Amino acid sequence: MDCRIKHESRGRLRVHLSISHMSLHQADMAEYYLRDVAGVCNVKVYDRTCDAVIWYAGDRDGVIRALAQLRFEDEKLEELVPEHTGRELNRQFEEELVMTIAKRYLKKWFLPAPIHSFLSVVDACKYVWLGLKSLAKGRLDVSVLDATAISVSMLRGDMATASSVMFLLKIGEILEDWTHKKSVDDLAQAMALGVDKAWVKMDDTELLVPVNQIHLGDLVVVRTGSVIPLDGAVVSGEAMVNQASMTGESLPVKKDVGSYVYAGCVVEEGECVLRVDKVSGTGRYDRIVKMIEESEKLKSESENRAISLADKLVPYTLGGTLLTYLLTRNATKTLSVLMVDFSCALKLAIPISVLSAMREGSEYGMTIKGGKFLEAVAGADTIVFDKTGTLTYATPRVVDVVAFHGTSGDEDLRMAACLEEHYPHPMANAVVAAALEKGLNHEEMHSEINYVVAHGIASTIDGQRVVIGSYHFVMEDEQCVIDEADRERFDALPGEHSHLYFAIGGVLCAVICIMDPIREEAGQVIGSLRKLGIQKLVMMTGDNEKAAAAIAKEVGVDQFYAEVLPEEKAAFVKKEKEEGRRVIMIGDGINDSPALSEADAGIAISTGAAIAREIADITISATDLRALVTLKELSNALVGRINSNYRMILGFNALLILLGVGGILPPTTSALLHNGSTIAIGLKSMTDLLG
Repeated sequence: MDCRIKHESRGRLRVHLSISHMSLHQADMAEYYLRDVAGVCNVKVYDRTCDAVIWYAGDRDGVIRALAQLRFEDEKLEELVPEHTGRELNRQFEEELVMTIAKRYLKKWFLPAPIHSFLSVVDACKYVWLGLKSLAKGRLDVSVLDATAISVSMLRGDMATASSVMFLLKIGEILEDWTHKKSVDDLAQAMALGVDKAWVKMDDTELLVPVNQIHLGDLVVVRTGSVIPLDGAVVSGEAMVNQASMTGESLPVKKDVGSYVYAGCVVEEGECVLRVDKVSGTGRYDRIVKMIEESEKLKSESENRAISLADKLVPYTLGGTLLTYLLTRNATKTLSVLMVDFSCALKLAIPISVLSAMREGSEYGMTIKGGKFLEAVAGADTIVFDKTGTLTYATPRVVDVVAFHGTSGDEDLRMAACLEEHYPHPMANAVVAAALEKGLNHEEMHSEINYVVAHGIASTIDGQRVVIGSYHFVMEDEQCVIDEADRERFDALPGEHSHLYFAIGGVLCAVICIMDPIREEAGQVIGSLRKLGIQKLVMMTGDNEKAAAAIAKEVGVDQFYAEVLPEEKAAFVKKEKEEGRRVIMIGDGINDSPALSEADAGIAISTGAAIAREIADITISATDLRALVTLKELSNALVGRINSNYRMILGFNALLILLGVGGILPPTTSALLHNGSTIAIGLKSMTDLLG
C-alpha cells in the first residue's frame, strides 16, 4: 500500500495510508497487522484521518516494508483481528457524546424560550417517572434525588437550572456507561478462548488439527480435562461438562447424544464426539460479557459494600435537604444540597476499580475471573503450591527410559507417547516430546483410553491391557508385577527423578525417568511473597519423597508433602481454612482441580490442563512465576485504591454539601462539581495500579 511519512522521530513513525476512506474494520486490520510485525512495540490507527502511529525498536526498514506489503484484501489479515476490538464501542459513545452536546447548544441558541422550556419539561418526564417508580417500590435511591431536584427547579420557574441539571445528568450517564462497558469489554477480550488445536475424527483415526482449519460438519473428539474448541452438537459419547465460563454455574452438566456444547467449556469427566456447527465459536464473547455483568461471584466484598452504602446514604441526603430548607427557608441552598449525592460515585468508582485491576492483570498475562478473588489474594496468608509445572518448569524432559521384561526402551516410549498425547499435562508432554526427538512414529494403535485422575491412563493394545502412570496406580491398584531378574535394577532407580511406570499385560515393561527443572525464579518468588505478607508456603505433590524433598529445600518452602492424592490436597486446603487462614492454591493439572476449587483463590498455570484453568479463579502466564508476585502487588494496590476512593468520595461530596448550605455554591455549580468529580474518580480508577 502507498503510504506517506507525515512525521518521524526516534523509534516513532506517523504515516498516512493513501486511501480515500478507512472503515473501522480496516483500521483494526491495519493495527493488528502492524502489531504483528517484528520490532513493533505499539500501534494506533486513526480511521478518520487514515493515519497510523507506529512505535518500534530496531529495524525501521522492516516497518517500512510491512507498510508497503499491507493489503486489506489479504484474507490472512482477517485471522489477526479478534472478534471484538473495542473500536466500534468507542466510536458509538464518542458519537453519542458529541450529539448530546450539539443538541444542547443548538436548542439553547436557536429555539425560542417557550419551545425550549416545553422541551425541557418533556425531557424531565423521564427523570420524574424513574423517581416515582423507585418510590412506588419503596426505594429511596439516586433517581429520587434527581427527580426531586429537577421538579423543585421547575416549580420555582427556574427552567435554566432544570435544563442544566438534566444535561449534566445525561453527560454523566453516557460517560459512566462508556467507562463501565469499556472495562467489561477489555476484560472479556482477556478471557477469550485460546485453543490452538483439536482432535478431529476421520474414519477410524484421529488427527490433531489447527482449530482454524476445522470446517462445519467436522467431528471433533473431546476427552476428560480438555477444552471444547468449537460450538456443536454431541453425536456420540457422554460427558460431564463444566460450563462456568458461559453460565457461571459451578456444577458440571451431563451432555449426551443430541446435547449442545459451547466453545470454552471443559469436559470434567467422560468423552464425547461433537459435530461442529460454528467454526469460530461465535457468540462466546457475548456470553462472557453477560457472565461478567450478571455473575454474583465476580463481585468483590468492596463492590457489594459500596452498593449497599450508596443506597443507605440516599435517605440521609434527602433528610439533609429537608433540614436545610427548614433551617434556612432558602430554596437555592436547599437545591445545592439536593444536587449532591454519594451514590453515583460509589456505584461507579468501586466496580470500575475492580474491573480495571482485572484488565490490568490481563496485560501481565493473567485472567482474573472476579474482584472477589483479587481481594482474596490481597488478604491471603497461606499459599499451597503444586510442584510439577508450578515450582518446576511446565516442560519437564525425559532423561532415561529403563526397560524391563526384555522389552525395547524405544518401543516402550513409542507406545507410551501414543497414549499420553491425548492428555495435556507436563509429564505427558515430556513423553510425547521425547518420542518426537527420537523420531519414533506413534500412530494410533490402542482402543478407547481411560484417564484415571492423578493416577494414569489405561487402554488395550492387541488385546492386552496397557497402563501408564504412578507407582500407586500401576504397581498397587493394577497389581502389575516385575520380573525378579529385574528387581535389582528396579530398586536402583534414581530417586531424584520423577517416574512414570509403563506395563503391558500386568507386567512392568519400563520406567520413564523425568527430570523437573526447577524454575530459576522460584526461590526469589518465595522470598518476595513472604515480604508481601504471606506467612506460610507449602508444596504438595504426587511425586516421590526424595524428589519432593530436594525441590522443597532448594526453593525454600516452609513445608512439603509428597505422594499426595487430589482429595488429600483439597482436604489440606479445607483444614487450613477451618483454622482461620486465607488460602491460595496454585496448580496446573487435572489432579489439582479439587484443591483449586476449595481454596479462597485458585490459581492455574496457563499451560496446564484445561479443567484446571476452567475451575481456577485466576490464570497466570507460565513463562515466569514472578507473575504471582505481580498478582499479589496488584491485589494489594487495588484494596488501597478502593479505600482511597471511599475517602475521596465521602470527603469531597460532604464539602460540596457544606458549601451549598453556606450559600457559596449555587445549585448548578454543585451539580457540575459533583458530576465532574464522579467522572474524574471513575477515570482515575481506570488507570493502571502498577504503572
